[in-house]
Amino acid sequence: MSDRIAAMTTLAPSAALTVETVRSVRHWNAHLFSFTLTRPPSLRFRSGEFIMLGLPGEGRPLLRAYSIASPAWSDEIEILSIKIADGPLTSRLQRIKPGDQLFLGRKPTGTLVADALTPGRRLFLLSTGTGLAPFLSLIRDPDIYDRFGQVVLVHSVRRVDDLAFREALESQLADDPLVRDQALLQFEYMPTVTREPFRTQGRIGDLIDDGRLFTRVAGPAQLDPATDRVMMCGSMAMIKELGVRLDGLGFTEGSNTAPGDYVIERAFVG
Repeated sequence: MSDRIAAMTTLAPSAALTVETVRSVRHWNAHLFSFTLTRPPSLRFRSGEFIMLGLPGEGRPLLRAYSIASPAWSDEIEILSIKIADGPLTSRLQRIKPGDQLFLGRKPTGTLVADALTPGRRLFLLSTGTGLAPFLSLIRDPDIYDRFGQVVLVHSVRRVDDLAFREALESQLADDPLVRDQALLQFEYMPTVTREPFRTQGRIGDLIDDGRLFTRVAGPAQLDPATDRVMMCGSMAMIKELGVRLDGLGFTEGSNTAPGDYVIERAFVG
């Protein structure tokens, strides 16, 4: 049976999984794609959480954890994924079409949520690659703008065409009726590219070191645990490097049971 036919096979739900239908697919480039699914009425999640998603495998479903890119109020589930030619799941998943069915977990979870942070003035969302996904959910949640005076999203990628959702982010979410007024005043998008010419170049650590991270943000040109809160998602190297830096500045890592000054998604970094 071909991968395409397998993806179209009618699936059966279980105690842990629902069966949802693909609504749309967008291929951003040769390395990156996103898609939307129907959302079961019973599914509840907090913006920033992840969920299990997959296709039939040998004897049991082949599943992987994906951050939910859509906000908690949306009537659909959106996913952002890389393409891996020989990946057990992504090699098949990148071929899906509208109308295909996928397995979706019933229990979202995660630590990249506002509840895992203590109150603060500035929220920095630091991402690389598809680590953008949970922050796409958070920045479209009205609650985040009530909790923080400024919300700064940094997205670091290798190539310019890896800047998924760039148009919507550069518009400060102008097409989003729930948050566009707040985002116009409180949201700042900072894309940066490491391997091609672009208006902002360098890794996230570089932007912190030379102050570029703070050029369009009110307040001090440095990270301060007294006022700033940080979420990180993406490459292991970025998370480890910036985690050490934040610890050295006096930031404390938070969790769902003990909110702190910064959080990472432990399920993805081990």
